[in-house]
Amino acid sequence: MKLLSFPIVVFSLFFFVSCGSKSEKQDQKAQEEQVTHADIEIVEHKDEKKVDVMIDGNLFTSYQWPDNIYKPILYPVLTSSGTEITRGFPLDPREGERTDHMHQVGIWLTYGNVNGYDFWGNGSKGLGVKSDNGGEIKHLGVEQLSGETGEGSLVARASWVNPSGKELLTERTVYHFIVDGPTRIIDRLTTLTATGEAVSFKDTKEGMFGIRVARQLEMPSEEDVTLTDAQGHPTTVEKMSNEGVTGNYRSSEGATSDAVWGTRAKWMHLYGSIGDEKISLVISDHPENLRYPTYWHARGYGLFAANPFGVKDFTEGKEELNYVIPAGESLTLRYRVIVSSGNYLTDDEINTYTGDFATKY
Repeated sequence: MKLLSFPIVVFSLFFFVSCGSKSEKQDQKAQEEQVTHADIEIVEHKDEKKVDVMIDGNLFTSYQWPDNIYKPILYPVLTSSGTEITRGFPLDPREGERTDHMHQVGIWLTYGNVNGYDFWGNGSKGLGVKSDNGGEIKHLGVEQLSGETGEGSLVARASWVNPSGKELLTERTVYHFIVDGPTRIIDRLTTLTATGEAVSFKDTKEGMFGIRVARQLEMPSEEDVTLTDAQGHPTTVEKMSNEGVTGNYRSSEGATSDAVWGTRAKWMHLYGSIGDEKISLVISDHPENLRYPTYWHARGYGLFAANPFGVKDFTEGKEELNYVIPAGESLTLRYRVIVSSGNYLTDDEINTYTGDFATKY
């Protein structure tokens, strides 16, 4: 009996290992095919003032320029499984969300003090309500659209104008939308050119490349928080129920939680769960950006932003940067957004994505 049972056990073990290896190879092949064959379609809807980015027929995000927001935005932003990671308020409020900072919508790039005008906080009093000193980024047109397997692109033009309508800056932004299995990537390359006269970016924490996330990706909070805007006006972010709130930050330099605010890092990782779905959201800085590695205006209440200009606020007055773009000259800023679904990205995976971004552009 022993002589008979031994080969049976060996055969069974061999069969198990062989099938396991075959199954793993099939899963790997399926994942590779998902990467290779994901079709990206960029669809413009001029009458709705938006351009949809579709991946295999499903919405990933929309480039929008609503009249009542005063800047172009990417909104909403969804994971590969269709879960929305951006806050719905104020465009499409969802139960349980915060209702502070109405100007923080989707993904955007603005600044709080451009020649003395507040582009960051314009619209903070409500949809369609301009701030007295608020600048506006006006969408001018879509220059190019391109959708293909694995990657798509969009080129848009805009104009930064002061409250009287005078143009301060022209903007040309190139977006690249990339699929890597269950991971979605947005690369934003923005060139700002001073028109007519020099344009100053006076040092303030109110900037610059930001996203406002869904309630579940905020950090749990046990108290009210009072914050000030670019003009020094206070805003109270009230304590709310922490049920389902799971977010936490980790920087490339190892800082975590609230300690990431005002620090410098090559990338910042916000991770948490919405329902049973594990989600990683990363913003990567670029080595050619001003003041690399950037400072982070990343808050537990859901604001997640990179700001190379807010040196004075972030160093408690020890340093200061009042940057000027001379008349006719330009500044280019490059940022990568990584949205991963199913597992939290490791530091090594983020470093790989960030390294690819650094060499690609």
